[in-house]
Parts: sequence; structure tokens; C-alpha cells
Amino acid sequence: MIDWTAYEAVLFDLDGVLTATARLHAASWKRAFDDYLRTRASAHGERFRPFEMPGDYARFVDGRPRYDGVRTFLASRDIHLDDGAPDDPPGVETVCGIGNRKNAMFGELLAGEGVEVYEGSLAVVRHLRRHGVRCAVVSSSRSCEAILEAAGLAELFELRVDGQVAARRGLPGKPAPDTFVYAARVLGVAPARAVVVEDAIAGVEAGRAGGFGLVVALDRTGETEALARAGADCVVTDLGDTLKRGDAGGPPEAS
Repeated sequence: MIDWTAYEAVLFDLDGVLTATARLHAASWKRAFDDYLRTRASAHGERFRPFEMPGDYARFVDGRPRYDGVRTFLASRDIHLDDGAPDDPPGVETVCGIGNRKNAMFGELLAGEGVEVYEGSLAVVRHLRRHGVRCAVVSSSRSCEAILEAAGLAELFELRVDGQVAARRGLPGKPAPDTFVYAARVLGVAPARAVVVEDAIAGVEAGRAGGFGLVVALDRTGETEALARAGADCVVTDLGDTLKRGDAGGPPEAS
């Protein structure tokens, strides 16, 4: 159990924490990278080595800004491409082109499958709202606002710091702590009085580096040990399990 009300604010990641869209992101990354790696292997007369799930996703991509994820994974294969430009067409052999192909695939999957919300996480958010604990979403995704709206969650959070905000503010992405620290500063809460909730190794590292009072990790892919090594204070498979009996009921009080 966690005494959530001992803190002034809780900063939630989005994909994999509040919504099940992490599965769609993972599938999109695999398709985009496998398409590129297969084409590259054929062109160079090399053996095709696919993007591995969940290992490559968890270590190199999950929780990072999109183009950082491309660079980090390709570097793990000793592949170094030009960055290109954010408006590169999907699939162009640049960091941005591969990232944009992934984003296009994610959009297709999202439109076809919709957004699933994790009920245990929603129960925690409602519990926090009833007790006056401030709630924010801190996500690397540039689609964060659209996903929150589609999931019907937007009104539950007073602050959203996503990939678009980070770009405007010049904030480096996770595993750097800057987006979490910025969110705490906007809320007027010291990091030591706030909680970070993440499912990605990079996000957990960011929470730990930012000096937050508690870092809670959600293990959705069997990475409990890796999340603990990254700095999580506790690792759970369902955020609802952190609530005491009776704390999960009812809608939040109106703000």
C-alpha cells in the first residue's frame, strides 16, 4: 500500500501508466524498425536481425522522445543516420523519417483500436482528486493531448507536460529529469513532495535523477528487476493494488 495523500502532487506518465497505448506504440516501433532493418540488410547483403520485443523496446525506446528513441536503438546496432528534418516523409532513411513512419503507423492503430484506460490507475487518480492531491501528466508523446481527450481523461489533470511542451520549452526528454522537474515547478511543489509514476526504464531514471520523493514503477512487460535497478522505490503490476480497501470508490470531487 502507498499513502498517496502524504504527497502534494503526483506526476503520471501516459502510455502504459494511464492508457494501454504503450502496446500500440510498441507494435508501431517494431513495424517501423523491422521494415528499415530488413531493407538495410537486403541492400548490404547482411542477415536481417529484427527489433526484439520486449528487450529492445524497453531498453532503447520506451519513454524517450520519438527521435531520441530512433537514435538510441540504431546506435545499439552501430547504425548512425543523419537526423534529417521533422517534416521528412515517413520511411526516408533519416532519424526523422523512421520516427515519422512509426508515428504514422501509431496513428493508424489508434484510429482502428481506440484508447483503453487502465482502471487501477484511474482509481488512483480519483482517490488523489478526492483528497486534494494535485495531478499532472508528463509524457514524451506529442499525441498526449489527443490520447487524453479520446480516453476521456483530460479533465482529471490540471497540467500536461508532453513532447510538444518540451519542444517549446527546450526541455530534454527522459531519462533526463527536466520534464518532471518543470511540471513540479509549474505546480509549485518541491520534487521531494511529489511522486513520479512510470512504466519505462527511462522514465524511472528521470524520476530518480530529479530527486522526487517517491518513484513508483508499473511493470507491464516483465521488467521488474530492471525497473528496480533504474531507481524505482516500488514496482507493481496494477496501480490499483497500492490503494487500501475502500479507497478506490466513487468519482473525483469537482474542482
